[in-house]
Amino acid sequence: MSGRSWQPTTEHFLALFEPRGVVVAGASTHPGKFGFVALHNILVAGYGGAVFPTNRDGGEILGVPALTDIADVPDGAADLVFVCTPASTNPDLLRAAAAKGIRAAFIASAGYGEAGEEGRRAQDDLVALAADLDMLVVGPNGQGVISTPASLCAQIVAPYPPRGRIGIVSQSGNFVSSFQNYAIASGVGISRAVSAGNAAQVGVVDFLEFFADDPETDVALAYVEGVVDGRSFYERLRAVCERIPVVLVKGGATAGGARAAASHTGSLATDDRVFDGMCRQAGAVRATTIEEAYEAAATFATQPLPAGPDVLIVSTAGGWGVVTADAISRTAPLRLLPMPEDLRAELDTKLPPRWSRNNPIDMAGGETKDTIPDVLATAARHPDVDAVVFLGMGIQGNTAKMEREGRFYPDHGLERIVAFHERQEARYTGAAAELVTELGKPVLTATELAVASPDNAAVRGVRESGRYCYPSSNRAVTALGHLVRYSGWRQRRGLGL
Repeated sequence: MSGRSWQPTTEHFLALFEPRGVVVAGASTHPGKFGFVALHNILVAGYGGAVFPTNRDGGEILGVPALTDIADVPDGAADLVFVCTPASTNPDLLRAAAAKGIRAAFIASAGYGEAGEEGRRAQDDLVALAADLDMLVVGPNGQGVISTPASLCAQIVAPYPPRGRIGIVSQSGNFVSSFQNYAIASGVGISRAVSAGNAAQVGVVDFLEFFADDPETDVALAYVEGVVDGRSFYERLRAVCERIPVVLVKGGATAGGARAAASHTGSLATDDRVFDGMCRQAGAVRATTIEEAYEAAATFATQPLPAGPDVLIVSTAGGWGVVTADAISRTAPLRLLPMPEDLRAELDTKLPPRWSRNNPIDMAGGETKDTIPDVLATAARHPDVDAVVFLGMGIQGNTAKMEREGRFYPDHGLERIVAFHERQEARYTGAAAELVTELGKPVLTATELAVASPDNAAVRGVRESGRYCYPSSNRAVTALGHLVRYSGWRQRRGLGL
């Protein structure tokens, strides 16, 4: 970001994320052009405001009349202009847009700070003009903006995610798409998403500050490649983390990555060790991969903060519990809770003698149709338990799938037993979700079927409960570690959970 003399207000961000109307400047009839794709996506996602395509030729695009001049847009009818025009024409375009009452511009055009000295001068001039016009300018060289509460999909690529509570800002548009793909796959949705591009006027931390006060957003997720003013970034990030969790993933952590970042968005890399320490002090969660970052954000969006680090594992079989215990032991500050004597005694009345009688709780195949939800509830309700990792779901659903798809179905009693298996899986995962609500404790369900068979009844049950289904227990433990560390950071500062 270039200076702090002009600062955006909440109204500027609402013009971007919840506009009364949208102008698509440079709209095209060619389906391969950005101006066509952006208009198409706005129309098909269900945006309810007025849409005004503009270009030099007029005509009709996707059934919408195109205006030949932005001056023909009714005064006050639009708050946002989505810019797909050449960089050289954009200053005049912004002046015309401001004259119509437009308060925000998203600039998809390239040819600015990422394109050498001349491009950097054009970018600086654009920022100065936007300040004079009191206009929020996002980009340039950006991919687009998503706002599911407004059914707004103003971007030059797909997809469009389900509505949820994760706010996303990225210096790379491609990672906005990646996060949206994860949202679609998992069912844990997004509130707002924006590609900051070159971050000429507003950057990652500006959007984080908006998300912190946004009633539609519970957790912020950001991809960054470089930070211009490290002290300011740290202080502002810390203030955001005091209000909502922030998950960061950083590109340019290595020398090779830093060179790539400079050519990608014109970002200057920061010392990675300094950045890592800054995140810890500020209370931000730093993820090492895009996948881990999304899973951490999805966990914050769907699970409560735990009061402490003590974890109990509940599993229908032993091996899963063993490797999960290893993962917990390797993940500070998580602790594998020593089995409380009163809990062991109570579980002795519910399980056969061959159960593990320890943490992990291995039911050892001794469960009946009522045992799993009963044991899970008994374990989760114990006052010493801060969080639960729940394993072994999907076995019955897998059996049901094979029987349903086999040549003997629905005869030989298979129709009845398949329905029973699928009902039970939904019951188990529903019980886990109900315990989260009842107790305010995290209960994380993990099974490789989340990837291997996403239509499995257990996976569907987790999705329908509004939770995230982790593809492995290791990944569930990693996400839980982030949750516990942030919870501890808040408690040490007297901020509460």
